[in-house]
Amino acid sequence: MSHDHDDRPQLTAAQAAAVLNPPPGRNGGDLVVESLQGLGATTVFGLPGQHALGMFDALRRSSLRYVGLRVENNAGFAADAYGRITGEVAPLLLSTGPGALTSLAALQEAAAASAPVLAISSQIPTAGLGGGRHGYLHELRDQQASVRDIVKSVHTVRAASQIPSAIAAAWESALTAPHGPVWVEIPQDVLLAETTLPVVSAMDATPRELYPRPELTIAAAHLLSNAERPVIIAGGGVVRSDASGKLRALAEKIDAPVVTTFGGKGAFPWEHPLSLRSWLEDRHTTDFLEDADVLLVVGSGLGELSSNYHTFRPRGRVIQIEADAGKLESNHPALGIHSDAREALSDLLEAVEPREDAGAAERVRTVLEKVRARIDAQELTLEQRVLDAVREALPDGSPSFWDMTILAYWAWSAFDARRPNTMHSAQGAGGLGYGFPAAIGAASADPTTPVLAVSGDGGAMYSIAELATARQYDLPLTWLIVDDGGYGILREYMTGAFGETTGTELSRPDFVALAESFGVPAVRTTPESLAADLGKALTAPGPSVVVLPALLRMFEPTHL
Repeated sequence: MSHDHDDRPQLTAAQAAAVLNPPPGRNGGDLVVESLQGLGATTVFGLPGQHALGMFDALRRSSLRYVGLRVENNAGFAADAYGRITGEVAPLLLSTGPGALTSLAALQEAAAASAPVLAISSQIPTAGLGGGRHGYLHELRDQQASVRDIVKSVHTVRAASQIPSAIAAAWESALTAPHGPVWVEIPQDVLLAETTLPVVSAMDATPRELYPRPELTIAAAHLLSNAERPVIIAGGGVVRSDASGKLRALAEKIDAPVVTTFGGKGAFPWEHPLSLRSWLEDRHTTDFLEDADVLLVVGSGLGELSSNYHTFRPRGRVIQIEADAGKLESNHPALGIHSDAREALSDLLEAVEPREDAGAAERVRTVLEKVRARIDAQELTLEQRVLDAVREALPDGSPSFWDMTILAYWAWSAFDARRPNTMHSAQGAGGLGYGFPAAIGAASADPTTPVLAVSGDGGAMYSIAELATARQYDLPLTWLIVDDGGYGILREYMTGAFGETTGTELSRPDFVALAESFGVPAVRTTPESLAADLGKALTAPGPSVVVLPALLRMFEPTHL
C-alpha cells in the first residue's frame, strides 16, 4: 500500500544534516523542553526535585523562561493564573511523590476553573514502577491514581521516543474545551538517559473545536425569540472562550437581562441597563431568575454558589450551553447544548429573531434597588468602603486575584470587574492560599501591567514564602492583606451555627516587618487611606505589600 508524501515538508541540506547529526549531550529532559518550545510555550513554572533534575538541567539549553516558586502548590496556582490570563497552556514541572502530591490542591482549582495547566511530573526509575514496593525515594504504589480524579487526562511515558507525543497529546487535551489541567509522567532514568533522537521541531497539538449541533441552536433560538421574559446567566465559560462581545450582542438583540456568576465576572458590562450584576446570593435575584419563562445559561453548571446554595428553582424553560458534557442538566432539566460558549453564542446570535422589551431595563433597576436596600439595612458601610477603595485604586486593565477571604466574598457579588478576564478567585475548589501565587503567574504573563492579590491573614500564611519569588523576579504585583486575626469567614460560620468558635483565632506575624525582611516594601493602612496607599503601591515598580487591619463582616445570606 503506497502513501502520497508530496505534501510533506522538504528539508534543505543544512536542515537534513542537523536532523541526522543532533547536538551531543542531550537527554530525555531536552526532549521535554524541545517539545514545549515546539508547541509554543514560552514560560514554565515549577520546583526542582531529585527525580526531575533531567528536565531542569535541560532548561539551561532552552529558550524557555523558568519561574520557580517555593512550594509546589503555589507553583500550581501560578500556572493556573497564567493559563487563565493568556488562554495558553501553562507548563508546570514537578518532582515525584511529595512534590507531585503537594500540587494537587492547585490542580483541583485549575480543574474547577478550567485553567489549561500541563503538569509534567517525574517518576521513580522504571525498574521501581508497578507497585513492587522497592523502597525508592518518593515511591508511591501508583502515583497516577492520586491525580486521576482531578485532571482531565493522564499521559504516561516509558521511553524517550514517547515524550514528544505524550506532551503533544496532553497539550491538546488541556486546550480542548473545557480547558483544564492534564498530567504527564516520566521516570527519572528516561529523563536522564542520553538521546540521539533528532531535535524536536514541528509539533502540532491543535485542540478540537466544540461546535453546537444545528438542531439544538434552532430549538434554542425559537424559544428565545418567542420568550416573554428571557434572562441570561453568564458563567466562567463565557470569559474562558472570549465570548463577552457575543454575549452582549445577543442580550441586546433580544432585550434579555444578564446576571454573571462569580466565575463569569466581567463577562457583561456592570453598568449596562440590562446588567443584573452578580448578586446571585440574594433572594431578589433568585426570584427574578425563577420568574423567567426562558432562561439561557451559558458556560455554567449552576453549582452551589451560582444557584444560591441550590435554593434556585427555575419555573421556565432552561437552555444550557456548556463545554463540559458532565455538567449538562446536572442540576436542572434543560435543553442541553454541548458546545464552546463562543461558538454557541455566535450561532444563536444569527438564528434568533430580534425582540423588544421596553420594560426589561426597568425590571433590572427594580431588582438592584431591592438588593441595595437589603444590604444598606445591615449597616455594612466599612465593608463597602473598603471594596470601593480597592476599585478606585486598581487600574481597569489590571488583573486581580482573590483568596478565600471575606473581602473576596463581597467582591464576588459587589465588585465591578470592568473588563472580562481580569477578576479571578479560588471559588472553584475553594482552597486557601490562591491569591498571591496566582498574582505571580499573571505578572509573569505580562510584566508591564500591575497585578493585585487580596488575602486574609489566614490565607496569606499559606504563601508567605512566595514573597521571595516576587522579589527574585522583581514582579509588578501588590499584595493586600486584610488582617482580622483569624479565619474570618469560618469565625462567622461557626458563630452563626454553634454560638462559638473553635480553631479560627490565629497568632500571626507583623506582616509589614516580614515583607520588609524579604526586601519587599510594605505599609500598614486604614480604610480611610487604603485607596491612596494601594494606588501608590500599584504604580511603584516591583512587588509591594499593603496590610489593612480590619474586622470585616459578611452580609446576611438569603438561602437559610
